Amino acid sequence: MRILLSNDDGVMAPGIRALANALREVGEVFVVAPDGERSATSHSITVHDPIRVDTVDIGEGITAYKCGGTPVDCVKLGLEGLAIDADVVISGINAGYNLGTDVLYSGTVGAAVEGYLHGVASFAMSFEGKLAEDMEIVAKEAIKVLRRFYPIASKEKMLINVNFPPLREGGYQGVRVAPLGRRDYANTFVKRQDPTGRTYYWMGGTPIEEKGNGDTDTTAVRDGYISVTPLQVDFTNHSALKMLGDNEA
Repeated sequence: MRILLSNDDGVMAPGIRALANALREVGEVFVVAPDGERSATSHSITVHDPIRVDTVDIGEGITAYKCGGTPVDCVKLGLEGLAIDADVVISGINAGYNLGTDVLYSGTVGAAVEGYLHGVASFAMSFEGKLAEDMEIVAKEAIKVLRRFYPIASKEKMLINVNFPPLREGGYQGVRVAPLGRRDYANTFVKRQDPTGRTYYWMGGTPIEEKGNGDTDTTAVRDGYISVTPLQVDFTNHSALKMLGDNEA
């Protein structure tokens, strides 16, 4: 298996390094990842600036490149510019959840979406933790998820979003396949002035977790399960097509 690995935390982030090294037992690993953090870049691409690429050492037996663009640029470059004939694209392991409506903003998910658009089975993987030693444990769990779901994902060319809850004593409850939930944020905008006197705003926010017992990705991780959610890119509101069509002039 030939694996193209990217992320939005940067090529030197603990998550991608742990996953790259763990994936060596599964296949040939190629890393193309941003040279720094590109969180919340969604599906943005670089069109007016050059994209600079350099090789980087992140582990023995791993071909790795750092890229000056976005996560989507990295996957495009890997599949097209560097001509990596990947069997699977994996984005992660991200430091922090990408649950529910997070997928619309996430650079981690954006990179996986790009692999999917190229007709390659693609996985976005995120973990609610940041410690390097924890990432190494989760990377082993990620291998189990990949082995379990890759056969069907490869056959059907699926896009799959995976979230790992915080590590707890006794391990995870299991894996739960679930639809996206909803994850709103209580955003704050701090108004400041730069040294020249110009006003700027710094945005921050904390997630408002989905309530209730619905069978969604957000409730799955809350209950200690690894959530697995198949995604699609079709934004069409199919239920509204006929209603609007009936009102055509």
